[in-house]
Amino acid sequence: MTPSTTFDFRTKYTRTNFLTRFLLRGFFGAVEKLVRRANPRRMLEVGCGEGFSTQRLHAMFPQAELHACDIEERLVAAAQDNNPQISITLQSIYELQAQDQSYCLVLAMEVLEHVEDPARALDELVRVANPWLIVSVPREPLWRILNVARGKYLSDLGNTPGHIQYWSQRSFARFVSGSAEVVQVLAPLPWTVVLARRR
Repeated sequence: MTPSTTFDFRTKYTRTNFLTRFLLRGFFGAVEKLVRRANPRRMLEVGCGEGFSTQRLHAMFPQAELHACDIEERLVAAAQDNNPQISITLQSIYELQAQDQSYCLVLAMEVLEHVEDPARALDELVRVANPWLIVSVPREPLWRILNVARGKYLSDLGNTPGHIQYWSQRSFARFVSGSAEVVQVLAPLPWTVVLARRR
């Protein structure tokens, strides 16, 4: 994913129906369970988009110091408007502006499926984590099947625009285990959410 890439990430939060709200509740319920297990004092959310997920992270764990970043200026500006109390900066997932092991918990939710070199991105997330990491991706092929079932992106066989990496639950856990110790895997429909620990 490059700074010039433009996708509208807001719609899943702002144009929701009952089913979307139900799925998002399941997703963020899983994330909250893993965040509470990590019990962080200091968190970094990488790839925060417009900051809707940042709002939820702050609400679920307000006692933690939360920072967030994204690679697109328009998204950073929107996220900052949505989260005036949180420091949100322009950063690349490949070159985070943080020292080694500087955050108790690093999160990248629905980010790795967008990047051209997910292994490099994951290694950078692990570099700044001390010791916890939460990463999530769409669960394939279920994600595409559900898109087709609701009549979305039919010309691309259900592939969401911007998704260039694809993992099943098992293959994503295996991918993460190449860089960190996988501690817990949750599968809220239709995502895979992994809690990992720096080795």
